[in-house]
Amino acid sequence: MAIRPILIHPDPRLKKVTAPVADITDDLRTLADDMLATMYDAPGIGLAAPQIGVMTRLIVMDCVKDEGAAPQPTVMFNPEIVARSDERRVHEEGCLSIPEQFADVERPAAVQVRWMDRDGKAQEAEFDELWSVCVQHEIDHLDGRLFIDYLKPLKRQMITRRMQKLKREMARA
Repeated sequence: MAIRPILIHPDPRLKKVTAPVADITDDLRTLADDMLATMYDAPGIGLAAPQIGVMTRLIVMDCVKDEGAAPQPTVMFNPEIVARSDERRVHEEGCLSIPEQFADVERPAAVQVRWMDRDGKAQEAEFDELWSVCVQHEIDHLDGRLFIDYLKPLKRQMITRRMQKLKREMARA
């Protein structure tokens, strides 16, 4: 498993809609493994393929945060939200592509998601709490949407300027 570089906003690839996966291949399974390794290394709880420059409908996540609890790495090809709860919840979100920036985002409290697993089998499950926030955030990446797109324009511009400055500093280093 390889650790892949994570794109930093603003990057045009983070704003593009990704292509669906037709067949689960060994290359795609390797990509999923690399994404999990990259996510754990970052460290984060979710990662979408566009964040490493791959324009494919693939996300990985693991929202288990309790020390000593068994990890639950989840790989989703072509995930889609098929139902949303009427109840909404505000959660502070961050993003590996927008490091060290956080903001409150309101989303449905629970979602029903359908996807293909790494063996190409159809899966469907309901997610709530942190898992719900994470899966919605990662699916947004597949549609070219970032958590800052939910913020007021001034706050979004402020964060974007910070990221431009960070990218300049990283380029100089």
